[in-house]
Amino acid sequence: MSLKLIRQAFTSKKLLPKMWHSHSLRDSYDIVIVGGGAHGLACAYYLATKHQINNVAVLEQNYIGSGGSGRNTAIVRSNYLTPEGVSFYNQSVKLYEQMSDELDFNVMFSQRGHLTLAHTDGAVRTMRRRAEVNQIQGVDSQLIWPNEISRLCPCLDVSQTPRYPILAALYHPPGGIIRHDAVVWGFAHHADLHGIHIHQQTKVTGINTQNGKVTSVQTNQGKIKTGIVLNATAGWASTVAAMVGIKLPLVTIPLQACVTEPLKPFLDVVVVSGSLHVYISQSNRGELVMGASVDPFPSYSMAGSLSSLESIAGHVLELFPFLNKVCVLRQWAGICEMPPDYSPIMGTTPVDGFLLDVGWGTYGFKASPIAGKMLAESIATGKIPELILPFRLSRFAENQLVGEKGAASVGH
Repeated sequence: MSLKLIRQAFTSKKLLPKMWHSHSLRDSYDIVIVGGGAHGLACAYYLATKHQINNVAVLEQNYIGSGGSGRNTAIVRSNYLTPEGVSFYNQSVKLYEQMSDELDFNVMFSQRGHLTLAHTDGAVRTMRRRAEVNQIQGVDSQLIWPNEISRLCPCLDVSQTPRYPILAALYHPPGGIIRHDAVVWGFAHHADLHGIHIHQQTKVTGINTQNGKVTSVQTNQGKIKTGIVLNATAGWASTVAAMVGIKLPLVTIPLQACVTEPLKPFLDVVVVSGSLHVYISQSNRGELVMGASVDPFPSYSMAGSLSSLESIAGHVLELFPFLNKVCVLRQWAGICEMPPDYSPIMGTTPVDGFLLDVGWGTYGFKASPIAGKMLAESIATGKIPELILPFRLSRFAENQLVGEKGAASVGH
């Protein structure tokens, strides 16, 4: 990829073509995807490339990647708690590993390792359980102790001085960070090349049904006839689902994060603490990207708050006391929709032609490629792939929950 960029810089005299193009809204599409983030664009990409279906519209009320895909902290991992979750996210990590080559676009995936710290005996037991579940599923994770933690992250305070001393950690070598904008742009570019229509500034205002089946979508740009709608929104999934009379078991909560001034590289791994409700990584440019758990109350606000910033900073300083003079450059929030079992909702619904790719809480971006691929397969074949069957909407009524709170409750 680097050699390609160098050759273009020295040999090309023309401007590079647009990554994607604007189109007039057609009267009808075979499939309408609501949500122009990584999930919606991934589904469109796989529909076109794997199933040769390209009469597809991706509708985004703002610009593509402006929602959760552009507001997350870009951590990728598969060290979850349940066998269903581990298998699913592991497939996503594998797709991310191949993504730069597949899309011919550098998504800057850096598999630097992921540390989930344990500060109590109960947390150590949870990390041991996660490690064993991960290993059974073929995922590289292991429980490590302070000496090994100190070797991987020398700047981390592993003494007995902190309020919550570090007793152990779950080490997940395949975990890392990625450039979220690049993922969105890569999927959008190749979806566009294969004939997918991406419509920005196009807000869905209603979905029409007849005899329990989707017939059309109403937007601020006009009406679209279609028989299939995929709800791939983050933050507004409940609102979109309500348009067809479906009430989703989701709570909408803001998640805040912040970034510091660039520093000399010192943090080679992603560090997460469930007890302190904080996580931190260092970008390729040297900035520290930090976040915490979701806000303590439901809201659609995307504004940062001083209380959240104080909480993040205070807990980061418990892990890295020497950062006390570092300046925070900016702070932001995104909207999360949290299901009761902390696992997503994917697949069909009681309304024929209305599918879901929602409920991603704080863990959606890392699942973008595999979720898009599985939903594309489901739309194309009319069957729900085994990999996502545990995450069906009906699991709540069937009391078949996939409890991931122990591995997904902190925003990371």
